[in-house]
Amino acid sequence: MASLLVLEHPVVADKVRQLRDVRTTNADFLRLAGEISRFVAYEAFRDISVEHTTVDTPVVAAAPALRIDTEFVIVPILRAGLGMSPAVQELLPLHRVCLVGLRRNEETLLPDVYLDGLPVDLAGAPVVLCDPMLATGGSLDCVLEMLRERGPGDVTVLCLIAAQPGVDFISERHPEIRIVAAALDAHLNDVGYITPGLGDAGDRLFGPPVR
Repeated sequence: MASLLVLEHPVVADKVRQLRDVRTTNADFLRLAGEISRFVAYEAFRDISVEHTTVDTPVVAAAPALRIDTEFVIVPILRAGLGMSPAVQELLPLHRVCLVGLRRNEETLLPDVYLDGLPVDLAGAPVVLCDPMLATGGSLDCVLEMLRERGPGDVTVLCLIAAQPGVDFISERHPEIRIVAAALDAHLNDVGYITPGLGDAGDRLFGPPVR
């Protein structure tokens, strides 16, 4: 089973409430998504590896200190993942960003890949996937399969909201990964949207696409 961590904090819960609200504007939704992503990433990497070093302060030379020495590959799943990645980049100082673009086929509910920006060989680098809505798990499964072929290290999935059916599906298919979410909803509706959810995260972040 994939490990699942759902944040339990009143500040996060209040921001999730605002994120869900149908009256929240695109600009406020983008701001809230970033704020929540920062909390999610903070909890996800509480046990990140560090090296011991020193720092010269205005008062003391060579004071003991810790430094993050791991470089992460941050993968926002387009387009909604772009609402999360800046906050994750700020939190993890050593990183590179690789984009994956998926579209949901509204008839089959399956993802179509239109952009593959992943390295050919990840060489064991730890990967952070930014996927705001883990609904059916189809899109995430697609990206995880793409990663599997390229030799990643530990894979952590950051979500704003996850649905239990999607978590169950991904846990069965990819038991080695870790999922960290700000909220967990129980159900999907008949067209695969999380309920109560928050609607289409991409549209609420950036407005509906031009057809």
